[in-house]
Amino acid sequence: MTLHENEIPVDETLVRSLLKAQRPEWADRPLSPAGAGTDNTMYRLGDDLLVRLPRTAGNGESVRKEQEWLPRLAPLLSRPIPRPVHAGTPTGAFPLPWSVYRWIDGDEPGPHTVRDWAAFGADLAEVVRELHGIDLMGAIRADGLSWYRGGTLEPCDEWVGVRLDECRTVVGPELDVDALERLWRGALALPEPSGPHVWLHGDLKPTNLLVRDGRLHAVIDFGGLSVGFPDAEHSTIWDLPPRARQAYWDALNLDDPTWTRARAWAIAVGVSGISYYRHTFPAFVAECRARLQAILADAAAR
Repeated sequence: MTLHENEIPVDETLVRSLLKAQRPEWADRPLSPAGAGTDNTMYRLGDDLLVRLPRTAGNGESVRKEQEWLPRLAPLLSRPIPRPVHAGTPTGAFPLPWSVYRWIDGDEPGPHTVRDWAAFGADLAEVVRELHGIDLMGAIRADGLSWYRGGTLEPCDEWVGVRLDECRTVVGPELDVDALERLWRGALALPEPSGPHVWLHGDLKPTNLLVRDGRLHAVIDFGGLSVGFPDAEHSTIWDLPPRARQAYWDALNLDDPTWTRARAWAIAVGVSGISYYRHTFPAFVAECRARLQAILADAAAR
């Protein structure tokens, strides 16, 4: 499934050629597709490894970032995160960096895998608290660590307005886009965040979380790793049921301005996802619609 105009095709033959060239001891292991997100394509390698290849040149920069920082962050977190065991280098067949990680067992959170949504929300809050509390180790908000979601809302207003207008056309009456725009404008009117910069995962949506024995077990896909303000980190909580969302809010003791800005980030990512992927990735569009519907329901109940 191709999602981007400048996407580099990947298949099993390509992956095996990369392994033969750089890790020949793994080249004959069983290899099977292990999913694909908006930024990367993945293959399971044997029982204990995962090959992860970026879709575009821009995603390649995220791979380098993971290779540099995940080994330094992993020992400081109480739950597993991906650890690179091979930093793949570009070749003539695949001109981008790629990685091999240890496989982490787990299931996506959902009604059949999570035992207690309130506990899950509290567990996710603990992950966020730990990550945000890690020393920056000299990292600053620059270059690969300056993703837009760690900044302020105002620079995004122009493109968010365009995406809101496109959503009016794409989804029609299915979503109250006018209400979403009012929530966005309300967040823009708030003072900008003024706290210290912290480490950010950047995309803590359910597909980047793994459950084991009914509880949150691991966090994956740090392609959005950055340094910045924490508001956008909380935005994906609207992808989870209300009990998880409330427990998360309570555990972190978030104030109303932070919550309001987090909700605005959730709106920005949701409307842009519907606009960009509406012809190529219907499952992701459905996730974005569900997020926006949850935001509207939550706002109506408060």
